[in-house]
Amino acid sequence: AKVLASYYKRAKPAKMPAVSKGDGMRGLAVFISDIRNCKSKEAEIKRINKELANIRSKFKGDKALDGYSKKKYVCKLLFIFLLGHDIDFGHMEAVNLLSSNKYTEKQIGYLFISVLVNSNSELIRLINNAIKNDLSSRNPTFMCLALHCIANVGSREMAEAFAGEIPRILVAGDTMDSVKQSAALCLLRLYKASPDLVLMGEWTSRVVHLLNDQHMGVVTAAISLITCLSSKNPDEFKTCVSLAVSRLSRVCVCIVSSASTDLQDYTYYFVPAPWLSCKLLRLLQCYPPPEDGAVKGRLVECLETILNKAQEPPKSKKVQHSNAKNAILFEISKWGHWPTKFGNPWCNLCSFLSQVLKVAILAEKYAVDYSWYVDTILNLIRIAGDYVSEEVWYRVIQIVINRDDVQGYAAKTVFEALQAPACHENMVKVGGYILGEFGNLIAGDPRSSPLVQFNLLHSKFHLCSVPTRALLLSAYIKFINLFPETKATIQEVLRSDSQIRNSDVELQQRAVEYLKLSSIASTDVLATVLEEMPPFPERESSILAKLKKKKGPGAVSVELEDAYTPHHTVNFISEPHPNHPSTPSPSADLLGLRSAAPVSGAAPSAGSLLVDVFSEAGPAATSAGVNDDGFLRFVCKNNGVLFENQLLQIGIKSEYRQNLGRMYLFYGNKTSVQFVSFNTTVSCPGELQSHILQLEPLVEGGAQVQQVINIECLTDFIDAPLLNIKFRYGGALQNISLKLPVTINKFFQPTEMAAADFFQRWKQLSQPQQEAQKIFKASHGMDTEVLKAKLLGLGTALLENVDPNPENYVCAGVIQTKAQQVGCLLRLEPNAQAQMYRLTLRSSKDTVSQRVCDLLAEQF
Repeated sequence: AKVLASYYKRAKPAKMPAVSKGDGMRGLAVFISDIRNCKSKEAEIKRINKELANIRSKFKGDKALDGYSKKKYVCKLLFIFLLGHDIDFGHMEAVNLLSSNKYTEKQIGYLFISVLVNSNSELIRLINNAIKNDLSSRNPTFMCLALHCIANVGSREMAEAFAGEIPRILVAGDTMDSVKQSAALCLLRLYKASPDLVLMGEWTSRVVHLLNDQHMGVVTAAISLITCLSSKNPDEFKTCVSLAVSRLSRVCVCIVSSASTDLQDYTYYFVPAPWLSCKLLRLLQCYPPPEDGAVKGRLVECLETILNKAQEPPKSKKVQHSNAKNAILFEISKWGHWPTKFGNPWCNLCSFLSQVLKVAILAEKYAVDYSWYVDTILNLIRIAGDYVSEEVWYRVIQIVINRDDVQGYAAKTVFEALQAPACHENMVKVGGYILGEFGNLIAGDPRSSPLVQFNLLHSKFHLCSVPTRALLLSAYIKFINLFPETKATIQEVLRSDSQIRNSDVELQQRAVEYLKLSSIASTDVLATVLEEMPPFPERESSILAKLKKKKGPGAVSVELEDAYTPHHTVNFISEPHPNHPSTPSPSADLLGLRSAAPVSGAAPSAGSLLVDVFSEAGPAATSAGVNDDGFLRFVCKNNGVLFENQLLQIGIKSEYRQNLGRMYLFYGNKTSVQFVSFNTTVSCPGELQSHILQLEPLVEGGAQVQQVINIECLTDFIDAPLLNIKFRYGGALQNISLKLPVTINKFFQPTEMAAADFFQRWKQLSQPQQEAQKIFKASHGMDTEVLKAKLLGLGTALLENVDPNPENYVCAGVIQTKAQQVGCLLRLEPNAQAQMYRLTLRSSKDTVSQRVCDLLAEQF
């Protein structure tokens, strides 16, 4: 039903024809009501089957159906399909609706086709003919419906049929604006699906000039199309640079002059046309700086205007306002190849961001005492809150938690800072965290009593983003533990509809769980659950680590020394000269920066994982040695985690059929930083062939990407394929080599055999080279169910009641390779008293017997 509603909304680019009362489809409404009133799944299926039988009889009946009836029944079929049921008829009736002259009938026909008809359908030719008729009708409503259908299906057949027609519609002088919008986005969809079929040629210059169109919707859609085309053919579309700068300049005029009404209908929370600005800046990223002086000058003016406006006080406290401004700044920040040629605008932004980070580092490195450090960072947040990264305020929290003598001062200082009328959100985060942990240290003063602290924090709640609200809710439950007298007030807040029925699932879950915890937990349990955060281990500053990742350790040291060499100031801390060692003053290393242990590439211990929540310092480049730690774990299973370190987790899911295998690898970026130049290669022994689908070279922080590897077994083998992964993290090259868990037993086909057949075949395989046997000590418990699960996981059939000794296990299977089939028989004899096994393998090929025996012995 939601899809139907969204399609109605989407398919209204132009003024729609009036809908008569007869188009209400009362029968559809009754059917949907019946489905919703069904008390069980069985009742729903029964009602649907009854309706399907009725519709089928109507379609097959002798009496011709009118357009309204066809529309109603096709719409019912579509609703049934959206409920998850298969529909195998009604397609022809939907195609017939395309020839109707009524908007509602044609709309339902297109909707049905967009959702249910695939590109291989026999009806595609009829559908294409109907679409051609609508595109040539010059009726804007019908043209938009046809273009939407082409974009939704997006098949190669559609591209072949209409790739030459749509550009003509797009640039035609008599085409309505709404149709141009649809045509531009439709062409973009076809280009992404079949770029070889969408050839602009003679239409290029006319498409570029759509950037000058008077209709903002046309301009926005055209930019999306031109950006995609420019990324593949920059020379062909290079004339778009001057037009994009001109359009951006017109937007900047509206940014400067609040009295301008040119973009009044496209202003979002006091930011004129933010989406248009982002798209224009993204388009300009495809090209080097313009060589024309006039164009370059206008662009510099635009950038200066945007950056200057960004530093002015916000016109609204709404998060949407700051999001719109920051989205534009983010697009500017991605111009990696422009800064050196542009000077001021970029330098102003980068310099400001960099200086904030340096101030935080220098404040930490040269702090004379902890209270001075807290004052400095809180001032930094107050003055440049938008440019203070998370690492900065994380580090404040870490230091305050680690130093008992500064906790009371920090609580008092942050309490006073929160009393300012305009308080930056980063200050609210620091305040919520510190008061939630140490608010009791200042609660004795009536001016900062528990309720005053709570009311002060809660007064900022409605102005904050979702993550900050979540942090404040955690502070509230901490208050209940610290100050029992606030329990009733806080529970009332948690119980309010705005919390327990919040549309954001994170806030809703926190409110419900904290309310329940405060209601049912005893004082002792509450104190245990909500006790103070334990101290963090001293280590290299995460802020310094971030700067090192950007510029390299050597550059950072020189830069910080230069930054801290003022012309007319006194150095509070005497740095020892290399040639004249001296004893540093007690305050010279307050934060442990000089004695911090270097960040190693070793995997963290369980303890360090719990405490190292502030650092993003990555390990050094990993060695390229082959890692086979997880290899043997996958002999008897196909799914699981193959590899994991601080940066990357690799999961695997495999399936095999005869001599073919398919492996799905899932690469998870465990950090918040992008992996760049991400590349994987697979090298196979000669007995295997592989085909790997390559990935995009960029893996976002926190993202997971999937890769498919197809494997074919040509003949029996011993060595496993090797997977090599290379990527850059924070500038350091990471090189990981793994054994892929492809073993000969993966190509087993289980074979059921009777006892007589098994022993007859066992005797036939009696040559010494056909048998492999191992007697070994049990490495794990000798649980019967576990043994059976591993033998089944091996790929063979577990044969019951075959061996005369019921304690023994016998299995049979055939290994499928492209060259031959190798039959295998297995017998496992456990001795529970001695905790020993005897494993015997017999097969028609000696190398297979030995290899399977070696692999399986490692599993028990």
